[in-house]
Amino acid sequence: MNDLNVSIVTHSTPVEELVKAVGCVLRSSRVNRIDILDNSGTAIIEEYKKNLSGYEDKVRIKEIDNRGYGAGHNISIEDSIESNVCYHLVMNSDVWWKGDILSILCAEMDRRPEVGQLMPKVYYPDGALQLTARRLPTPYDVFAKRFLPSFITKNRINKYLLAEANHDIEINSPYLLGSFMLLRTDALKETGIFDERFFMYPEDIDLTRRLHRKYKTIYYPEVSIIHEHRAASRRNLRMLWIHSSNMIRYFNKWGWWIDPERRRMNKELDSAIRIISKDKLPLSRG
Repeated sequence: MNDLNVSIVTHSTPVEELVKAVGCVLRSSRVNRIDILDNSGTAIIEEYKKNLSGYEDKVRIKEIDNRGYGAGHNISIEDSIESNVCYHLVMNSDVWWKGDILSILCAEMDRRPEVGQLMPKVYYPDGALQLTARRLPTPYDVFAKRFLPSFITKNRINKYLLAEANHDIEINSPYLLGSFMLLRTDALKETGIFDERFFMYPEDIDLTRRLHRKYKTIYYPEVSIIHEHRAASRRNLRMLWIHSSNMIRYFNKWGWWIDPERRRMNKELDSAIRIISKDKLPLSRG
């Protein structure tokens, strides 16, 4: 059954990294097509084609204008919707995994039509758990995490990141990070695709919370992936500006301090998660 399309947006991505990610995807018989959408405007596309020769029946490489992360993925998502493909995976090029996790995840989606989005457990390469299921952020959560010292913000940020939640069980979270988003296309027909007003960063928050209105959006720890997670905005002033300006757009859309839906969704999440004792917490970070 070939009912899964995958999109990877690249921007001067190392060829070796992309080939590794594509190799992981191609282990699954559920995969119909992989779209590589490059917006760097360089000759690197020829390198991609050379290193992925032999996979032309599954891999489509396309040069696109750089209108943002979500806008790039939307090109492929719209095609999945029009083609009535059941599932669409939005993924970063810097993720990889062992075995065939995509067939497991798609089978779980087959079994549970109430689930609109699924994300596996995610680890950093050093073995630390990546905290990818989160509460919907307030302005304080976003900007304090970025600009204030940790001794001031630690408790609040831990709550936002669900750092003390049991990550060995499912979490129905209104915010799942965008490095790996397995999406039900029928759900996207109802809720819409990525909001292209966001160039980068909050597009995953925005889409997950819209899906969460009508579907479960599940952190699913039965399988796991590795994510390099470069966090470019922590080291690059231009990326920091892009991150900050797009978060301002997000709060302009949904509300800064007054956001009743955020309050309701976070309250439901808080009542559902299971907190574990600090001595049993795994090494983790957001």
